[in-house]
Amino acid sequence: MHPADNVAIVANDGGLPAGTELPPGLPGAGLALREKVPQGHKVALEDIAEGAVVRRYNVPIGYAVKDIPAGSWVHERLLKMPAARELDDTLPIATVKPPHQDPLVGHSFQGYRNADGSVGTRNLLAITTTVQCVAGVVALAVARIRSELLPLYPNVDGVVGLEHTYGCGVAIDAPDAIIPIRTLKHISLNPNFGGEVMVVSLGCEKLQPERLLPPGSFAIQPADDGSEAGLDVVCLQAEAHVGLMSMLDDIVQSAKPHLARLNARQRETVPASELVVGVQCGGSDAFSGVTANPTVGFAADLLVRAGATIMFSENTEVRDAVDQLTSRAATPEVAEAIKRELGWYDRYLDRGRVDRSANTTPGNKAGGLSNITEKAMGSIIKSGSSAISHVLPPGEKLRRDQRGLVFAATPASDFICGTLQLAAGMNLHIFTTGRGTPYGLAECPVIKVATRSDLARRWHDIMDVNAGRIADGEQTIEEAGWALFQLMLDVASGKKTWAEHWKLHNSLVLFNPAPVT
Repeated sequence: MHPADNVAIVANDGGLPAGTELPPGLPGAGLALREKVPQGHKVALEDIAEGAVVRRYNVPIGYAVKDIPAGSWVHERLLKMPAARELDDTLPIATVKPPHQDPLVGHSFQGYRNADGSVGTRNLLAITTTVQCVAGVVALAVARIRSELLPLYPNVDGVVGLEHTYGCGVAIDAPDAIIPIRTLKHISLNPNFGGEVMVVSLGCEKLQPERLLPPGSFAIQPADDGSEAGLDVVCLQAEAHVGLMSMLDDIVQSAKPHLARLNARQRETVPASELVVGVQCGGSDAFSGVTANPTVGFAADLLVRAGATIMFSENTEVRDAVDQLTSRAATPEVAEAIKRELGWYDRYLDRGRVDRSANTTPGNKAGGLSNITEKAMGSIIKSGSSAISHVLPPGEKLRRDQRGLVFAATPASDFICGTLQLAAGMNLHIFTTGRGTPYGLAECPVIKVATRSDLARRWHDIMDVNAGRIADGEQTIEEAGWALFQLMLDVASGKKTWAEHWKLHNSLVLFNPAPVT
């Protein structure tokens, strides 16, 4: 990955057998492998002494726990992980000035413009729930709405029940409880829902509808007769409900005016600047930082040039690159906000008596990632090269003036990160994977990018993009980045992703650092 590296990764499908000689023109040319090295795993290009630095991306990713002869397989058991850099005054602050790039003009998509100025890429009816207790009833109601009502409203793309595991049995007045509450509130206001908010409540839960969506949270549509309308809530414990069918009928009837207003909307041409794209990786491997994430990073720079918003996240998967973040901050204030959010997360992990090393999964290691330091160096590439313009705490919603490259501070969990990016206002999602995952979101289209051609071939009807062509020598990062940018515009205009085609989606998972009672 860099001329100063003393390891390289094996790109070949199936890995390379012992005795393979590295070809001319590459680092370590003529060196014979001492043992079989799996695809994506590291091989030592020179003798590495015990205690010496193992370097990839020109960054120390570990220290050898014993002598490693040239040609050896370098795996996680041979490395001691470096300590995390302190979040102190020694960090570079807003020192990197990205090269000037001309604005990217003339690109647009067909989206749904909302009353608040935001733009949706989908036209969905969302049913907010205040508590997990109502999830089963809402699921039955959604099935009825889908079969009985949606055929009558052809311009509505679908109906989504915003199921989650919060709402009661929690310390709802604890300071950190604001995070899950504001997350659910802001998801309800996602651009893909067109400003139509309806709520299903049980009645006795701690998270009452008025607390979740207090007056002024959003513009409430007037009633059909023109009278002032309040929050549209179906309370299952209301005395008017006699039996389950009564509850379902009430939810279905309440959906009709919302569907009618959504159905009246039409796609219109809007500039690419209205995209709000969230990026993350899951089931990562050593190719994530070689193919898929650099492709996303190139596309991220195009989005910034087009005036759009792109969010990268995953605290533990950027923590070891904190100096790269603070140095790329647009201002010292942004750099301090990065330090503040990552410091808060460090303390959150400390309370659980774990550290960032708990992040790396068995699949990550099987894919060649030895530790979280190496994983972070490949993860940060998704952010491209633009200056970081804003920092968003977990559960907060982006303002209209917060454009460009945004660090949205979230846990690295795929499900929680996606949920928090939805709350931030994401209308399109990019997800890279090396090991493979059927991840998807019902609330937002997800473009899946495979890091390896082998994965793209085997999961041909789940992966939308094969970035493995870069490692195969068939495509450059620039070519792949432009193709991904165009695919984003197509999907934003209504083209279905594979996850949408198969209706693959994960449940929302709220980040709740507060106590459960």
